[in-house]
Amino acid sequence: MTAADDARPADQLELSVVIPALNEADRLPPTLVRIGTYLGTHPDWQPAEIIVIDDGSSDGTAAAAAGIDLPRGIDLRIVKHPNNLGKGAAVRSGFDHAVGRWVLLTDADLSAPIEELPVLARAASRCSVAVGSRAVERRLVETPQPRHRDLMGRTFNLILRMMRLTGIRDTQCGFKLFPGELARALAGVQRLDGFAFDVELLLLADSWGFELNEVGVRWNHIEASRVMAVKHSKEMFADTMRLCWWRAFGKLSPRPGALV
Repeated sequence: MTAADDARPADQLELSVVIPALNEADRLPPTLVRIGTYLGTHPDWQPAEIIVIDDGSSDGTAAAAAGIDLPRGIDLRIVKHPNNLGKGAAVRSGFDHAVGRWVLLTDADLSAPIEELPVLARAASRCSVAVGSRAVERRLVETPQPRHRDLMGRTFNLILRMMRLTGIRDTQCGFKLFPGELARALAGVQRLDGFAFDVELLLLADSWGFELNEVGVRWNHIEASRVMAVKHSKEMFADTMRLCWWRAFGKLSPRPGALV
């Protein structure tokens, strides 16, 4: 079974690819070409759309993306934030605009190659989220992160498991496949704007009864990261505490009644 097997309405796209972007004028065009080429040769994922959320870039990211020609059957949509609102806010906008039966969340640097989409598809269903991971099969990490970044990531995910926020071993890998209805429902209630947004999305999906299927994917560390280690670590810890508070006091949004 693959994610593209179920029947869909004739007027609905099969896949929405959501890419949050901040000052990615250099890296984004080859990413769009690679994704477009892949989807253009895999008709099971067509028709499809790629949604770029320009989160207040100052380097012409939106213009660089708009100049890319994609194969027939693959649409390009650009959503612009006038100011930098945060990666969580960018993903929320992307999910809100997505119309596909399936929504793929990926990063502008394509650290997890688009060719790994079948791995996610095999782990996804209408009642589950496929979570790409660097922790499940370490041998698939072809170019590892710097040691301090890897240690930070492992420590953060260990804290999440100790707090029972999630059993996922790698919440921060930017390669996840959601049922479209779930992604759009999450867009309406997700609140964190920073880098801990992944944890909130997974926590909400789990609390709504969706399975979280973590699968190993090929991954390559690419420099020019937008992550500022100390600043963002503090913000992620604060957001983690906020999630614990929301869960403990019943502040997490309940499953929408319209979500089948």
